[in-house]
Amino acid sequence: MMRGAFTVGMWTMASRVLGFARDILIAAILGTGPVADAFFVALRLPNLFRRLFGEGAFNAAFVPSISSILHTEGVAAAAGFAEEATAVMIFWLGGITAAGEIFTPWLLYVLAPGFSGNHAKFELAVALTRIMFPYLFFVCLTALFSGVLNAMNRFAAAAAAPVLFNVFSIAFMLGLSRYTPNPGYALAWGVTVSGIAQLFLLIWAARRAGIRITVPRPRLTPRIRTLFRRMAPGLVGAGVTQLNVSIDIIIGTLLPAGSVSVLYYADRVNQLPLGVIGTAAGTALLPAITRHIALREEGAALNALNRALEGVLMLTLPAAIGLSVAGRQVMDVLFVRGAFSQHTALLAGNSLAAFALGLPVFALVKVLTPGFFARGDTVTPLKIGVAAVVLNLCMNLLFMHPLKAVGPALATSLSSAFNAAVLLFLLHRRGHFALDAAARRRVPRLMLAGAIMAGALFAMEVFVLPHGKTTIPQFLLLTLAGGVAYGGSGILLRAFDLSELAALLKRRRPKPAPG
Repeated sequence: MMRGAFTVGMWTMASRVLGFARDILIAAILGTGPVADAFFVALRLPNLFRRLFGEGAFNAAFVPSISSILHTEGVAAAAGFAEEATAVMIFWLGGITAAGEIFTPWLLYVLAPGFSGNHAKFELAVALTRIMFPYLFFVCLTALFSGVLNAMNRFAAAAAAPVLFNVFSIAFMLGLSRYTPNPGYALAWGVTVSGIAQLFLLIWAARRAGIRITVPRPRLTPRIRTLFRRMAPGLVGAGVTQLNVSIDIIIGTLLPAGSVSVLYYADRVNQLPLGVIGTAAGTALLPAITRHIALREEGAALNALNRALEGVLMLTLPAAIGLSVAGRQVMDVLFVRGAFSQHTALLAGNSLAAFALGLPVFALVKVLTPGFFARGDTVTPLKIGVAAVVLNLCMNLLFMHPLKAVGPALATSLSSAFNAAVLLFLLHRRGHFALDAAARRRVPRLMLAGAIMAGALFAMEVFVLPHGKTTIPQFLLLTLAGGVAYGGSGILLRAFDLSELAALLKRRRPKPAPG
């Protein structure tokens, strides 16, 4: 399981690095102006549907189902189930895409109510959304093939696919902008073409794995009916973080101009450790726990959850502390150039600090939800998710005026903390999770190492770094100080064992699942 998480994490890291290159270009060319606001809102709509219907609800129901079939009935039966799901998904996604194209203006009245008073910005957002909406169709089918490969313990291709999103976005922005009314149109076309490229990559990877999926006539077979029943509650349960971010965007359109872009840049930085650590761990954990439960290995499932929890805490704590304490410095180094000013960096840095406070709990939600999904329970995360969304909305309304763009970020972090706490409590009460001896020993020590790191960073900012824009050497010095403080204290406190990571890196690639 940890090897799979490492594979996903490395490819996700590559994607995030390219994503930063893309965002740096967008910030330099568009800054936080009206085109940037319109593009980010337009991108949010297909991304919301993708993460709810594709990566979220679909994966939560599909991966445990196909994993169980694969390990109990073999590859042929799993391929048959994947074919049935593909046929239904093509029919369903085609309808959603057509409806999205038709009703785009009405959807944006909901997602971006603040744009309705600016006709030019609203019309631009409508045009860009219609260009990008077909991305939903292609990338949700990509999620299906990713689920097939993940169930077979093949994580590389699925994790590498998002790299193409950034490659095509950068290429179209640099190569097509001169031929379009503004760079937002070029970016939008790059998004849609990247969806097609990702789908073909995953089809190729599935064929290499011995899975050749044909597309039969769509039929609601008993297995497909079960899949849809499990998907329905998972639409909110697995996608609560995305719903929370969407609420942030809605509130952002009601705040001063540029707030949508400020929140976007802050969230993008925050998503780097979340994607590399939390999403990677959750992706690898779900099929692992499902396999243990199918084989009635409850002890192994519990051990997998404990090790995943330790791992995400060990890696997200320093990221959360670093981004919270040095949010402005991060924004200075990444984005201050061209149309992106130092004042904008200060605003985005404050929002980043608020997002980063919730980074460990964001990742814990990713780790804890497989404990429910692997047992076929998507209803409980749904109920908790609904409560978290309502809480997020209430806090957004409470914070939006006094805190401006910091308010949505802080509300998202606090509602995610509520989500993780309730998930953890219910898993424990049902007997599906408890901290084992190793976790009880390591977690408090990790927290202490994090406190030492925070103190070191504060001292560096107050006594060493000059005021004003942070240079790259100064930022590297700050990063080194934080890394030494956390890593050194963690080793001295025996909060983590570097030999375990070394052993993980030396393991051979796992063999394909037996058929």
